[in-house]
Amino acid sequence: MFTGIIESVGRIRAIERRGDDIRLTVAVGKLDMGDVKLGDSIATNGVCLTVVALTADSYTADVSAETVSLTGFDNYQVGQAVNLEKAVTPSTRLGGHLVSGHIDGQARVVEVHPRGQATEYWLEAPAELSRYIAHKGSIAIDGVSLTVNEVQGHRFRLTIVPHTSGETTLPLLRAGDSVNLEVDQIARYLERLMQAPAAPTAGGVTMELLAKSGFIR
Repeated sequence: MFTGIIESVGRIRAIERRGDDIRLTVAVGKLDMGDVKLGDSIATNGVCLTVVALTADSYTADVSAETVSLTGFDNYQVGQAVNLEKAVTPSTRLGGHLVSGHIDGQARVVEVHPRGQATEYWLEAPAELSRYIAHKGSIAIDGVSLTVNEVQGHRFRLTIVPHTSGETTLPLLRAGDSVNLEVDQIARYLERLMQAPAAPTAGGVTMELLAKSGFIR
């Protein structure tokens, strides 16, 4: 589990193709590796990867064919910058939102505009994912926890403040680029609950129950 608060911008040091899978080595930049062990998880551009080898300034992880198919890893190159975050601990501040590191798909950058000291990004999500994206809801883009400021159909707007720009790879994005997208977990679970058949004794999850519990109005 992660928070979407990026700890370092690393760079891909090596890419090894293993059939449909990829073995990736990442130079971690300023990420503190002092408490990282084999088997630990590090979110790499939002993808939860398991450390299979490590040094003082790098780690190696395997990316499965399933993950490659849902993310941009197939197009990554040696030297590419990636956002890094270690998994949360019980004492970690939850400054962003709960991020699983399981990518749902890719969104495409449509427009990039300066707005004061901030930068606005318009992105387009796949139709099957756009229903999970809500005004003022949370979303993770390349592992960065962000707030959705506007939604128009399958498109949504993000406003990136200077601090976030300075600590992530987001300033490198241009119109036409693709990013790893993870929608809010609550939206996915809520949809699943609504689709589940009603329990014969408990009555299941209904619109009335959700309203009574404060989930909807």
